[in-house]
Amino acid sequence: MRPPRRRLPRAPARDFSLLQLLPNILTVGAICAGLSSIRFGVQGEYLLAVELIFFAAVIDGVDGSLARLLKSNSRMGAELDSLADFLNFGCAPGLLVYFWALQDMRSAGWLAVLALAVCCVLRLARFNVAMKAEDDVLPGPALPPGYFMGVPSPAGGLLAMLPMYISFAFTSPGGAHEPVLPGIVTCAWLAAVGLLMISRIPTWSLKAARIGRENVKFLLVGVAVAGAALLTYPWETLILLCAAYAAMVVLAFVRPPRQRHRG
Repeated sequence: MRPPRRRLPRAPARDFSLLQLLPNILTVGAICAGLSSIRFGVQGEYLLAVELIFFAAVIDGVDGSLARLLKSNSRMGAELDSLADFLNFGCAPGLLVYFWALQDMRSAGWLAVLALAVCCVLRLARFNVAMKAEDDVLPGPALPPGYFMGVPSPAGGLLAMLPMYISFAFTSPGGAHEPVLPGIVTCAWLAAVGLLMISRIPTWSLKAARIGRENVKFLLVGVAVAGAALLTYPWETLILLCAAYAAMVVLAFVRPPRQRHRG
């Protein structure tokens, strides 16, 4: 007769402080901002809707670094962040552009929105698998340090709304903010941004940037100037930032950085 198995004592559940839960709380707040932006887009309040997407992008740039700083990284937090990215940068921007300018185009406009959303979710799936495997899904040379493969989803979501920035910048503050670009151009832009997200173009990662001590003062001045410009001329500044980022992507495509090969 076999002796009865002794059950091993379970490890005590780990308790989290409210401070350690702050990154996940921020991510949930970003999800609420993305959903609220869709609501305001349906109601025609496009300025507030775009601002909420920008707010979600700021949170996305902070929550991961905060989690590492507080040593509260978790698989749940990573999955939550990925779901938030899909909602905030794959769904909400395309829907806002559709409600604002593409409803009259019907099928073509909706296909462009679908293309953006599908490309975003494919990019996030590829990134998640690559992070779990500590390698890239697709064969070939690895990326140089400090680079993403393709345009990240937050940058893609902000780029997708460029036609709205142009309209807001070149119409009066009290105007109706009618589209400046033709609908077919807006559709093509949404599809192009989606393709950039799933491309293999190495794009520079702001999070991996390193600044020399002698250049810190210039960076702080630049951040202050950019912040003041965003508050004073928000749409013109966003247009310039999108143009600068697009130029970086084109430069990386024409002259890709040196890649390190796997051993």
